[in-house]
Amino acid sequence: MTASAAPGPDAPGPGPDLAPGPPERPVATPQERRRLAEETRTEKYVWWSLGYFFFGIHIVAFVMIYAVTHTR
Repeated sequence: MTASAAPGPDAPGPGPDLAPGPPERPVATPQERRRLAEETRTEKYVWWSLGYFFFGIHIVAFVMIYAVTHTR
């Protein structure tokens, strides 16, 4: 008869957990920092432009509503 394939309590385990920890944060090069800064400026510019666009659309809408309600 053969012994069962299941390891007993005295059997050695699979060993220490060799899973890698969180990766180290890479150091940003000056070119990457410059690109990120430019990207941030561009993003702010896009949001400001979008805000002015929506503000302008509302002004146009109010003027059109005023014109339609004051026609004879």
